[in-house]
Amino acid sequence: MEYGSRKDNDKQHMEIINQFLPQIEHFRILGYWLVLFVSLLESLVIVGVVVPGAVLVVLAGALAAQGYFDLGDLIWFAAIGAILGDGISFILGQRGTGLFKETNKVFKFSYLEAGERFFHKHGAKSIFLGRFIGLVRAVIPFVAGLSGMAARRFYLWNILSAFTWAASHLLAGYFLGQAWQMVEVWTSRAGIFLAALILVFFCASLLKRFIVKQGSQLLALCRSLWFSVKQALITNPDVASCIARHPRFFSFAHARLDKTRFSGLPLTLLGIAFLYTLLLLGGIVEDILTLDPIVAVDTRLANLLYFYRNEFLVKGFLWITLLGTAKVVLSVALLSTLLFWIWKKREFILPFWVTICSSGIFSLFGKVAIHRQRPSGIAVFTESSFSFPSGHATIATALYGFLVYFLWRQTDSWRAKLNIFFTGSVFILAIGFSRLYLGVHFLSDVLGGYLLGLLWLNIGICMVEWHLFIKTKVHVRSFSMSSLKMASATLIIAELIFYIHTGLHYSPARTGQEISDTTRQVGTDIAGSFARYKLPRYTESIVGEQQEPLNVIIVAKDITLLSDVFKAAGWQPADPVTVRNVARTVKAIISNENYPTAPISPSFWNGNVNDLGFEKPTPKQTVRQRHNLRLWKTNLETVDGKHVYVGSASMDAEMKWGLTHKIKPDIDSERDTLINDLLISNHATSLAKTRFVEPVSGYNFAGDPFFTNGYINTVVMD
Repeated sequence: MEYGSRKDNDKQHMEIINQFLPQIEHFRILGYWLVLFVSLLESLVIVGVVVPGAVLVVLAGALAAQGYFDLGDLIWFAAIGAILGDGISFILGQRGTGLFKETNKVFKFSYLEAGERFFHKHGAKSIFLGRFIGLVRAVIPFVAGLSGMAARRFYLWNILSAFTWAASHLLAGYFLGQAWQMVEVWTSRAGIFLAALILVFFCASLLKRFIVKQGSQLLALCRSLWFSVKQALITNPDVASCIARHPRFFSFAHARLDKTRFSGLPLTLLGIAFLYTLLLLGGIVEDILTLDPIVAVDTRLANLLYFYRNEFLVKGFLWITLLGTAKVVLSVALLSTLLFWIWKKREFILPFWVTICSSGIFSLFGKVAIHRQRPSGIAVFTESSFSFPSGHATIATALYGFLVYFLWRQTDSWRAKLNIFFTGSVFILAIGFSRLYLGVHFLSDVLGGYLLGLLWLNIGICMVEWHLFIKTKVHVRSFSMSSLKMASATLIIAELIFYIHTGLHYSPARTGQEISDTTRQVGTDIAGSFARYKLPRYTESIVGEQQEPLNVIIVAKDITLLSDVFKAAGWQPADPVTVRNVARTVKAIISNENYPTAPISPSFWNGNVNDLGFEKPTPKQTVRQRHNLRLWKTNLETVDGKHVYVGSASMDAEMKWGLTHKIKPDIDSERDTLINDLLISNHATSLAKTRFVEPVSGYNFAGDPFFTNGYINTVVMD
């Protein structure tokens, strides 16, 4: 009887759920209108004080992150609601103050006074600023109407502030709704990558702070030293005699250092920078054509970033790489041109477009001439053009670099100049790095793009400086951000809205590929197949330098069987390299504790990061000393369908510098220890021990010595 009633209750519950599900879908449609309504109330005179519209808009953004709403549509609905709310308040304000009395519990006269003070302090900008400030938010439009503000002016600021308010609150909720993904990032290998990025930004911030505080003093010291050296040379009789014997040469050299003429010191410095950049670019092109070490770095760095890839970070870098796409670049270029015109800086317009167009054209020529293929199998999405140079890196340097130069040229403050330079540099570097993380370019592609962009940026700067010297021969008057006209603010905010809208709909088709090669069958002589298929016999550093030779070949059906056999032999899989695990390892090293599955630093073979890592503690039971093995899965396969893995066994014997391990030089003894453990487990049989390389001794990338007799052991797991 009890079972029957429980079954009936479950049936009723299911019927309720089935009836409620369509209502949820219906609510998704009504949800957009609900956001519009609460945005309207949030902006309505006085009502906005008691209606938590901003909180509900943020919540809607969080729901959009979970897929309940489209974020772009929400921004439109929220902005329209905010525009209508402010518009109604403005119209009410035009009709007087009769609604406000101090005895009124809602329409208090003190609210009106606070709004009036804010409005008179900030003027027309208060319409924009008040949108983001608590109690005055819903009063400011009313005060604007009461004060007789022109309707056209009010509605312009109203529209700008509404879209900015809607986008900022919804995006805040959107990223809040995705916060759980950040936890996933920090608990994965990508957490180490993210921590490294934060460390780089922190160091850059410290460098900038040092330059801000000490830079002017260092420059003054350099000028003083140069003046002293110059005076010493001039007064030296031998130098004076040399100058007298070669008057034309020294007259020419003196003219090249003349600050008062563009053909003097300015052109000399720009010419040196151009020549140096050109030589660097030529060196990179030569390295690519001759397959020099930079190409080895290209492959290994690409695979290393693939190793640390995470979907959440991919989404973030897609937003960054969007800044270098044709659509956004063109919109920023047009916006900048209009602002140059409005700010009466029209001498920048022609050099600006020469820099952008020429860098784009030469980037295209470079792709066709070099004909380099893009990274294979690791790209997040497919690009149809060739790889070298990176068009994104080129245009980022040319476009955003020119804007950095423009702002630097118009600013007098040393601190402001440095802030502009560092912010712009981070901006440009982030665009280039996004191409590396997304796997669509090699490092040399991005470096080549930067250098090509710098060449044309240098030419653009020359054009501007020459024009300014010819036109005025005085320093160009700087502008204040507070003096920007309303039209400038309109254009900038419109560009931000366009960028956000484009980003929300930017979803290039994913490749869905993994790093893979064509499977090749091998017989019993697996070690002999290395010569046949031209596979490397040594591990490598990130720059492709030869490290310790491989000393183990494992044949297993799959990774599960391989892991089970290693566990039976007393070898545990190493924990993934995450922030948490690295912190635990550091703690264990400092306190000399045991951590039997501590992460193993990655290594390279055939350009790839090791796929697996195993370790075994020594009798000392400490993370400072351990046996370890790094394994790579190859594209070799036996006739019975088993996969071939290659590895390098070694021993972390001690710590050096208190930061990293030092390996035991005798890597052969570690190979033999591993093989004996596997054979004792009764799940593996030794197939062969063959000469793999000649006896060799050397040093790894960390400077640790090693030696080996050159033999390799092949083990088959049953």
